[in-house]
Amino acid sequence: MSDDTVPDMAPDIAPDMSTESGGEATPIGLHLVASDALEEFLDTLPGPEAQWLRANGFNAALGQHVAMPGSGGAIDRVILGWGTARAHRRTRFAIGAFAAKAPAGTYRIVTPLEKAVAEEVALGWLLSRYRFDHYRGGRSDEAAGEPAGEETSEADLLVPDGVDGERLGVVAEGVFITRDLINTPANDMGPARLEDAARRLAERHGASMTAIVGDDLLAQNFPLIHTVGRAAAEPPRLVDLNWGRADAPRVTLIGKGVTFDTGGLNLKPSGSMGLMKKDMGGAATVLGLAHMIMALGLDIRLRVLLGIAENAVAGGSFRPGDVLRARNGKTVEVNNTDAEGRLVLADALALAAEGEAAGEGEPGLIADFATLTGAARVALGPDVVPFYTDDDALAAALANASQSVRDPLWRMPLHDAYETMIEPKIADLDNAPSGGAGSITAALFLRRFAGDGPWVHFDIYGWTPSAKPGRPVGGEAQAARALLTVLEARHGASHGASGG
Repeated sequence: MSDDTVPDMAPDIAPDMSTESGGEATPIGLHLVASDALEEFLDTLPGPEAQWLRANGFNAALGQHVAMPGSGGAIDRVILGWGTARAHRRTRFAIGAFAAKAPAGTYRIVTPLEKAVAEEVALGWLLSRYRFDHYRGGRSDEAAGEPAGEETSEADLLVPDGVDGERLGVVAEGVFITRDLINTPANDMGPARLEDAARRLAERHGASMTAIVGDDLLAQNFPLIHTVGRAAAEPPRLVDLNWGRADAPRVTLIGKGVTFDTGGLNLKPSGSMGLMKKDMGGAATVLGLAHMIMALGLDIRLRVLLGIAENAVAGGSFRPGDVLRARNGKTVEVNNTDAEGRLVLADALALAAEGEAAGEGEPGLIADFATLTGAARVALGPDVVPFYTDDDALAAALANASQSVRDPLWRMPLHDAYETMIEPKIADLDNAPSGGAGSITAALFLRRFAGDGPWVHFDIYGWTPSAKPGRPVGGEAQAARALLTVLEARHGASHGASGG
C-alpha cells in the first residue's frame, strides 16, 4: 500500500460543535427526561403531546427517543430518555448513541444541566462522530485522512450553556489522533511512520523534534531500545519532542511505541498476536495528549519521548537468557522476550530522569503510558486503567479527575515487598518475573529508571473491544483526559507559550 493511502493522524479541523444555528433554520429542541421525572415532564405537556409519547411507549429509558412534529410537519423537538442514575453509572457518553443516529438537523439542549454533565454530553456527541474507514472501497481522494465510516447522522449540537466548546473540540481531536494511530495496521504504521506522525504534530505546533535511529541508538547509549527493535526490517528509534517556554514547569510524557509485537523468540500464540498493532498505544496516547496540551497552550515545558521499535523474529532477535545493560547502567536478565515494552521504556525513563536531575528547580512530572501487561486486564478489565505513583497528592488529583471527566483510573500499589521478585540471581533486574502480580512488578521495574522526582505509570489497554456510545470498536485514548485535567488545574494556559 502506498504512503498516499495512509491516513493522516486526524482531520486538520476538530469535529466541532456548532456555536450558532446557521442560516434561518430553527434548532431542534432536545429534552433529556430522566426516568424518575417522566410523569412530572408529561404533566407539563399539552394533552395530545403527552398522549403521543405514551402511545409510542416512551418510558424515558436511557437512549430511547421520540421525535415530536411541529405544525409544518418537520421535527420540532426530540424527547430523549435520560434513564436512571444507575444507568448513567454504567454508561459513559450516553448521548453518543443518540448522536450517531439522530435525525439530521441542529440540536439545542433545552434541559438545564450541571456543568460536568453538560461537558460529558457535549464530548460524547463529538466522540460519536469518529469513524475509521480509510481502507474501505469507494473512498474518494478528497476524503483521505478524514475519520469517516459507516453512514453517520448529519446532526450537529449547539454548544451547551457553560461549556467551552473550543476546548472540547481540541480534546476530541486529541482522542481522534490516538484512535487513528492505533487503528492503522502495522504494515502502514511501522517505526518510520510513527516517527513521521510525531514530526507532523511537532511542525503543527511549532515544537522541536529529533530522532535517534538504528545503530545511532547504541552510539548515544540507548541499548535496550536498540536490542528490542534490531531484528525488524525498519530500525528502532527514540523520538524527542520539546515545546513551551524554557522556564515553565516541566512535564515529560513517555510512550511505548512497539508498532507490532510478535513476542520475539517467545512467540505469542496467534490468538494473542492479532491485536498487536495496538502495542504502540502508549505512544499514540502520548501524541494525542501532547496535541491537547499544545493546542490549549498549557503553561508547561513539554517533553515527549517515544521509544519506538518492532519486536520481530529474525536472526538478530534478542534471546531468553540474555543479560542486557540499560542506559543507566543497570543490567537486565531477559526471561521472556515478550516483556519487551518495559525495556523500551527503561531507556526513555532513564533519559527523562537525567534531564530532571540536571534541570533547575524542583524535578518536573514524568508520566509514561504503555500497553504493558495482560495482568492489568485480568485485574481491571479493558476499561479501567491501573496507575502507579509514589506521589499521594498526584494520585488523589488523578482519582478526582478520573471521576469528573469519566476517564476510568484506579491506583494500584507499588508494593515494596515485591521488589525481590524483579531481582534475579545473575543481574540487577528480571524483565519477566514469575509469581503473579505482573502489572505491579512491571511498574516496580520501571520505577528503577524513573529517578527521584514525581512519576506516574499508566498500564493502558488502548482498545475498545465492543462498541459503546462514543467509543467504537478499535483504538482508544485512555488516561489522557484525566491527566490533562490535572495539568490544567496545576498549570493553566499561557497565551504566549513558544515552541521549541
